[in-house]
Amino acid sequence: MGISGCGKTTLGKGIAQALGYKFIEGDDLHPQDNVSKMSAGIALTDEDRWPWLERVAQALDRASPDNGCVVSCSALRHSYRQMLRSRCGTPIVFVFPELSPDLARARLQRRPNHYMPASLVDSQFATLEPPGPEESVLRIDAMRSTRACLRYALANLSTQTADLLIQTPQATL
Repeated sequence: MGISGCGKTTLGKGIAQALGYKFIEGDDLHPQDNVSKMSAGIALTDEDRWPWLERVAQALDRASPDNGCVVSCSALRHSYRQMLRSRCGTPIVFVFPELSPDLARARLQRRPNHYMPASLVDSQFATLEPPGPEESVLRIDAMRSTRACLRYALANLSTQTADLLIQTPQATL
């Protein structure tokens, strides 16, 4: 989860590959209207995001819990994360790569052929509700190298996943 340009896709693919899980790119689930708005530099509203989040929830629901799944999804608001948790049959651990607005803008400016312009970074930071301590979220300093972020995520996900499974032993990730 996190701001566009924080490394969700790169980190998610790395986690999925290392754990032998399926990877789903949340950006691919946006309705065309959302893609058109973002391409035009228009920030999405909650009303725009709910149908997309529903698609993300459905993709999570369809993913085999026996094999695990990693999904890249901004999930910027607490209510979005709660909705995804309530819709998924197994516990969800969110990974939150955190970075500065300047680095997010710089990364988006270097990303050709993507509909998300750097001009929308400020609107994403305005929408972001950083996860609180009550949420199951692994925070990562995305200012570090991709390799360092992936190592940190993999080392810490096993602990968070084990804690979740102890709390809900009928679930598998």
